Amino acid sequence: MDRSETFGDGKIALRIDGDIATVVIDNPPVNAGSHDVRRGLLDAFAAIAGMDGIAGVVLAGANGTFVAGSDLKEFGAPLGEPQLPAVIAAIEATAVPVVAALDGAALGGGFELSLGCDGRVAAPGTVIGLPEVGLGIVPGAGGTQRMPRLAGVPASLGLICGARRIAAEEALRLGLIDAVAADDLRMAARDLLRRLDGKRRVRDLAVSAADPVELEAAKAAALKAGRNRPAAIEAARLVELSATVPFDEALAEERRVFQEIRSSPEAVALRHVFFAERAAGRVDGLSAAPRRIERAAVIGAGTMGAGIAYALLRAGFEVVLIEQTEAALAAGRERVEGLVSGDAAKGRIGEGEAAAMRSRLSPVADLAAVATVDLVVEAVFEDMAVKSALLAGLGQIAAPQAILASNTSYLDLDALAAASGRPDRVVGLHFFSPAHVMKLLEVVRGAKTSDETLATGLWLGRKLKKTAIVAGVGEGFVGNRLYAAYRGQAEMLVEDGALPWQVDAALEAFGMAMGPFAVSDLSGLDIAFARRKRLAATRDPAERYVKIPDMLCEAGRLGRKTGAGWYRYDGRKRQPDPEVERLILAEAEAAGRERRAISDEECRDRCLAALVNEAALVLDETIAQRPGDVDVAFVNGYGFPRWRGGPLWWAAHDGRDAVLAALPQVEAAVGQGFRRGDVEGMLEGISG
Repeated sequence: MDRSETFGDGKIALRIDGDIATVVIDNPPVNAGSHDVRRGLLDAFAAIAGMDGIAGVVLAGANGTFVAGSDLKEFGAPLGEPQLPAVIAAIEATAVPVVAALDGAALGGGFELSLGCDGRVAAPGTVIGLPEVGLGIVPGAGGTQRMPRLAGVPASLGLICGARRIAAEEALRLGLIDAVAADDLRMAARDLLRRLDGKRRVRDLAVSAADPVELEAAKAAALKAGRNRPAAIEAARLVELSATVPFDEALAEERRVFQEIRSSPEAVALRHVFFAERAAGRVDGLSAAPRRIERAAVIGAGTMGAGIAYALLRAGFEVVLIEQTEAALAAGRERVEGLVSGDAAKGRIGEGEAAAMRSRLSPVADLAAVATVDLVVEAVFEDMAVKSALLAGLGQIAAPQAILASNTSYLDLDALAAASGRPDRVVGLHFFSPAHVMKLLEVVRGAKTSDETLATGLWLGRKLKKTAIVAGVGEGFVGNRLYAAYRGQAEMLVEDGALPWQVDAALEAFGMAMGPFAVSDLSGLDIAFARRKRLAATRDPAERYVKIPDMLCEAGRLGRKTGAGWYRYDGRKRQPDPEVERLILAEAEAAGRERRAISDEECRDRCLAALVNEAALVLDETIAQRPGDVDVAFVNGYGFPRWRGGPLWWAAHDGRDAVLAALPQVEAAVGQGFRRGDVEGMLEGISG
């Protein structure tokens, strides 16, 4: 019999072809496991249970994906019935075997849904995983219990606690799927159905015994990957239960933990970041289509330029790498080759992919080569005269419709755009170092940047797998402007009585990946020094100015690259340096600063309050579109703890009292020139 019908408000389609039923989830764009999807699946399998002559069921997704996860928008309230465990129980109770046909993404609840099936076939490159720990929760529909029955406890610990997403090929090696489809995915699922000898429920499989030493090592590594956050600790415990507790008992415990933890402040904060990242690249009223980019040029083959070139190569673009001299070009080519070969050696890319990248790279010492590309990214020295001269040349040489992008960190994009003679085709693409690793990309919209140019910059960010925010023109744009206020307050704290290592320790205890002085040493103190020298002529002499970082630079202490900065270095290991302490004490005395004991709490609160206050100003000036963009920038670009939701989310929900109490201290420390933003109004808007 052949028939078809729909369920779940049209989001589930059931088709009968001969003796095979196919159930298709169609909830665009990513088939999120919403209430309608769950209800429709339950109804579809109930319908199948009432049919005669069905030999098996294929469960598939439309829209080029299986199920990319549960609908997180539902997590802020009690979940409506049916919940996912009931759907999986219905699949397991189906009298005939069910095979999941996975493509695109099978993540979170989507992969748990497939684990309720009797077999799994995936298209090549399908992304598979249980990333719930990254959202501050645990798998709640059997993931911690079914995965170990296929992949073992040690591997499951790493996948679940580390929130790892893996390709189908790795999933096959681990036993999480049965086959990678060579051609037609649904036909491959039908073939597996024919080979199955009746039902093969994952829940009925035994958990393989693990070597105790291997298990402890795997657990330690998994908890480290999960940053020892509560969700990772609970997930590890639940995975271990799979080997020691009856399935239904462990399943009930998993669901209890899931329901309890999904409304925790940490989980709510992580969901905020999740949604903020998806909103960041959207601009109200922007409807222009992006230009097609196939061939790009990167001008400047230093560390930043090489990283940008490699990011473009990895995304599949042809890249022309341009330098002024053959010697500089050879050095740049070696930098890119080092990134390619390094990733190949670590197994991050295959040798075939590495060879393809090398073939797409064209190093030349001739600016005229930009005439053949669709996009030019300049990554030359951060100097207005240098960049303006280059943009003027590009305006003459590049193809009329080519987009010109500047990687400037601080400079006036409108002035650079004007120098080009085609300001509508100019956009800022501010990459963060290392450019091929860091997720954040600031797409800077100039006063005359066209909608098409902006749309293309945002499209490029997605192609590069970056998290993009849109910034307006202003000194430092969003991220570096806020970070300058944060770092500046840290430097004032040092002059007032703290020491660099105390400030770093206080902020790292809060959750920052690195304190501000360790970050300065990593990036190089000369970068901020060059900016301060550029701004010296316009600085109000009455404003407070901390000379200590300048003095370090003048002494040749530029950070890790010179073996000494705020710290001294033995290889990569940083050590407090008595020389720096002596310099601080002497300069504080020379500046007339009476040093005092400063608590760790004051170090933390003053730095964060300075950051939050500057964010209020940036939002008021519309340099940033929305508060969530600030959170996205600091989580992805500056090591702010994701589990706190970003600086503004944290300030609105947990740190309000600390921020408001510290603001008068920040104002007193800064003195002349301090501007207070509407912090109270901003935080009220976020929390409300």
